[in-house]
Amino acid sequence: MQAFANILRLDTSDPELTRAQFRSFSRQMPLLYAILVCNAFAIALSFFDPARPIKTVVTPLVTCGIAVWRGIWWWQQGDPAKLSDEYIAACLRRTCWLAILMTMAFEAWCIWVYPDGDAYARSNLTFFLGLTEVSTVFCLMTLRPAAMRVALVSTLSFLFYFSWVDGGKLLGQSVVLTLVCIGMIVVTHRYNISFSELVRSQRTLRTRQMEAEKLSEENRRIAFSDPLSGLPNRRELLTRLDRLEARADPLPDSLAVIFIDLDGFKEVNDEHGHQAGDALIRSICLRLGQHCPAHARLARVGGDEFAVLLESPRAQAEAERLAATILEEISLPVLVERHVLQVGASIGVAANTDAAGTPRELLRRADTAMYHAKTGGKNQVAVYDAAFDEGRKHRLAVETQIGRGLARDEFEVYYQPEVDAETGRIVAVEALLRWPRRPEGPLPPDDFIDIAEATGQIHPLGMFVLERACRDTAPLGNLRLSVNVSPAQFRDSHFERQVAHVLEQTRFPPERLQFEITEGYLLANPERVVRAVETFKERGMSIALDDFGTGFTSIHYLRSYGFSHIKIDKSLLDGLAPGSKGAMLVTGAIMLACGLDMRVIAEGVETEEQAQLLRQAGCHKLQGYLFGKPMPLADFVAAWERSERTVLQASARFAG
Repeated sequence: MQAFANILRLDTSDPELTRAQFRSFSRQMPLLYAILVCNAFAIALSFFDPARPIKTVVTPLVTCGIAVWRGIWWWQQGDPAKLSDEYIAACLRRTCWLAILMTMAFEAWCIWVYPDGDAYARSNLTFFLGLTEVSTVFCLMTLRPAAMRVALVSTLSFLFYFSWVDGGKLLGQSVVLTLVCIGMIVVTHRYNISFSELVRSQRTLRTRQMEAEKLSEENRRIAFSDPLSGLPNRRELLTRLDRLEARADPLPDSLAVIFIDLDGFKEVNDEHGHQAGDALIRSICLRLGQHCPAHARLARVGGDEFAVLLESPRAQAEAERLAATILEEISLPVLVERHVLQVGASIGVAANTDAAGTPRELLRRADTAMYHAKTGGKNQVAVYDAAFDEGRKHRLAVETQIGRGLARDEFEVYYQPEVDAETGRIVAVEALLRWPRRPEGPLPPDDFIDIAEATGQIHPLGMFVLERACRDTAPLGNLRLSVNVSPAQFRDSHFERQVAHVLEQTRFPPERLQFEITEGYLLANPERVVRAVETFKERGMSIALDDFGTGFTSIHYLRSYGFSHIKIDKSLLDGLAPGSKGAMLVTGAIMLACGLDMRVIAEGVETEEQAQLLRQAGCHKLQGYLFGKPMPLADFVAAWERSERTVLQASARFAG
């Protein structure tokens, strides 16, 4: 009984199911009332009697009037999506009760007029009464409680009345209608179960679709944004540029791209770790975002590369002002984990000032201008010029040629002697990289070393120089070998292991090897230098500070790092003369180094007068064109052998 009572009970606990029921049966309610009006009209015609106006005229007119009013009301309900859940639930409850009341009223009227009709009218009444019941149940099928109540009320009243009226002549019709009613109840119940399952499955499907859309949106966000900074990434920037390119031709000077590359960021990562580097990137992104106007789009397009897309009138002038602000902002120091970190930036600017300046092309031009700024000294802004493309094409060509040259053995190592300042004997040699067998013609080191450092090709080039020089000079007695080390090589955490491997393969004594490092790198990477110097000193090698006098190295640095030599830069020898300020400066530098137990090498010596002043100042070794230019191995070996014979002859004369 409880289960049957639940079938008749209206459940509005599921708003979505309730809304679906309302949406389904509300479309059929006008039809239901139209059927009711038609059947009532047909019965009224069959039983019309002017002598009984209440029974045959007024009552059916009132019933039809209520039905027409309800039908019009349902017709005007409009879109159920605009109705609240509370309103819909109230409508369903009202419909369930009205369905019973209308059924009982219609059944009562039919039973009231039934005795007054002839056999034909009575048969019409039972037919239209049964038709009304079936039509009502099927129109209310999606609203199970209303359909069930109508079926029970109408069937029971029909069965109880028509089973005994007229001496039980309509018992057969009553039984048949009861069986039909039972069938309708079963069909309605099963239909409602299927309908409820359909609504729930649709809800589940929508939920999954929403989850899929949410996941898709999340995937899109991940695909088009940088996870570290939250800024749009390169893919998002390119997509935006493509959309701009698909539009009609923009106005000249209405679009600009600023390309930013951080200077010194790799050193921050190497010295302080990636966590500090990530914190620095987040800080820079936050500050850049604060300076970018609303009509600008900031994106992180690489590890330490950013781009700003600017859409505005006079875009180039605004981009130049913004680039200057960004350059100043990036240069400010940042406190990260108790470390003060500071980087610079090379910035390129390009605007659509000509017809060929498409959005994608502007990105390339800004990148080209940035590269020009970086190769021109860094920490500056460059506005794109067509001449930059020629320089970049040249650099790209040289980059390709370097890789080819290493594979085809086009490079060579030249050697420049270092002589003892007192005896003139060749006591050391500096290995220098040359490119004599380049098919396009020899290229000076200054024209390809910077390119190799920027592209990472300096690593194989540096190891080529080290290995070749060790093999070439290993047989030359106790001659010391000096090799320049690029800052990029020093930043490589595998560099010490690679050097040890070369020494093992060439059997070159570590105590004869000396590395030269520039003063500028010392100041930028003090912690890395200390570790490398200590490692190499433990293996017996020595480290010389190259280009001394061109930077700002303090006495504290010189004492802390344990350099064995300093190499006075040739720029200090310009205008060197007795009693000059230059002579006093060089003498002071030499005395400083000697006081710190370091030996001094002077490079760029071209005249005997310079050499004599350096000897008098206490310089230990001299290097320059006066004693020999960089030369192939065979020429250097011949010069070294002559130097050795001269020393032997001098020793023999002294002994004699």
